[in-house]
Amino acid sequence: MRPELSTCLEELKTRLIEIDDLRSAGSLLHWDQATYMPSGGAPARARQLATLSSLAHEKFTSPRVGELLEELRPLELEGDYDEDDVSLIRVTRRQYLKSIRIPAAFEAKFSAHSAKIYEAWTQARPANDFASVRPLLEKSLDMSRELASFFPHEHIADPLIDFSDGGMKAESIREIFTALRADLVPLVEQVLAQPSEDHSFLISDFPENSQEDFVRDVVNAIGYDFERGRMDKTHHPFMTKFSLGDVRITNRSRREDLTEFLFGGLHEAGHALYEQGIARRFEATPLADGTSSGVHESQSRLWENLVGRSHAFWKGFYPRLQNTFPSQFGNISCEQFYRAINKVSRSLIRTDADELTYNLHVMIRFDLELEMLEGKLAIADLPQAWHARYQSDLGIAAENDANGPLQDVHWFSGTIGGAFQGYTLGNVLSAQFFAAARRELSDLDDQISRGEFAPLRNWLTENIYQ
Repeated sequence: MRPELSTCLEELKTRLIEIDDLRSAGSLLHWDQATYMPSGGAPARARQLATLSSLAHEKFTSPRVGELLEELRPLELEGDYDEDDVSLIRVTRRQYLKSIRIPAAFEAKFSAHSAKIYEAWTQARPANDFASVRPLLEKSLDMSRELASFFPHEHIADPLIDFSDGGMKAESIREIFTALRADLVPLVEQVLAQPSEDHSFLISDFPENSQEDFVRDVVNAIGYDFERGRMDKTHHPFMTKFSLGDVRITNRSRREDLTEFLFGGLHEAGHALYEQGIARRFEATPLADGTSSGVHESQSRLWENLVGRSHAFWKGFYPRLQNTFPSQFGNISCEQFYRAINKVSRSLIRTDADELTYNLHVMIRFDLELEMLEGKLAIADLPQAWHARYQSDLGIAAENDANGPLQDVHWFSGTIGGAFQGYTLGNVLSAQFFAAARRELSDLDDQISRGEFAPLRNWLTENIYQ
């Protein structure tokens, strides 16, 4: 590499580290708001997040970053496409060209609003009070449209989708969903027509400290490193990263239902395994993130469902579960438990849905947010539209808004549009990745049943994480 290119590259990397530090500080404040921050801290927290977001945006969109990228253009064009530095320049350029379209004032305003509406949502959902958060959600919709307007697009949702799943558009997502729905709906009806599996024993009394101890053992066993992470309670589970040495997961529990905390823990640990598996040489650069929302969700859904709901997994872990909850599961066989956790049923809550109906939950949200962005659905009419779609698509309707449009945090912490499609893309990708792993790891089921997760994790590290 020519000396002048090497100098430019080092300056770019130094600037990217400073930008990542600011963004990581903002992520830490977000995590604190969602876990331990007292409600009285909300107004100042919105201001603090806006300040950090604005500073990071200004640093990243500075003319000097653009100059460095142009000076490094020869290396990007002439170097090996997959070489680390070439990839860094290419990915940074892509993000830079997006970011310079967004005014710094908007970035700060949107960050502050996101913190404000999130805090309002934490109060509105348990109170079943959609009306209290409606004005803020209307503002979120306006700001989502404004953000999309900064970019050329065929559909107003395209730029928002592109932020999460680069290269995807509303039309391409619709095509995938249409094909899936055509096969899913009759399959769901066919399965539901069969005799129902008993799953009543899953509803019992599960002390929350025992739930936490068991789930901590499970996620540690699959490879989540507590020396580089921790698990805390929150309103809506998420994974967050402050560095490759600090990747945290959050979860929520219900005393009467073990499965929410169990599969929520596996889901978030799947995200975290991806982040903890990223090569250390990418630290504090745009290469130290998941490729896309869909790929990231493929990892969470793979560990949650393809591993965590498998017969092989529970062949190894069920005795531990029985030891933890002897009165609840002592007389329940592993086969009964396996069938119960895979039972197909009409449900109201996306995060509790079985594998077969889950994608229908996602499709409803995707359709509704497109209608909102297109101006066909007003925020005031969202609850009614939500309940109508659940009745028509899943044959069930919520008795309140808490289990309706208030159930997910996504619209109440970011844009309306661009988040939900990643879950279904992730489901599709997870099946493909797992099938590929199975072809190379011929005794994968036996390994899982013995609690040997390193072979699968190593395969994912080599083929996905790094």
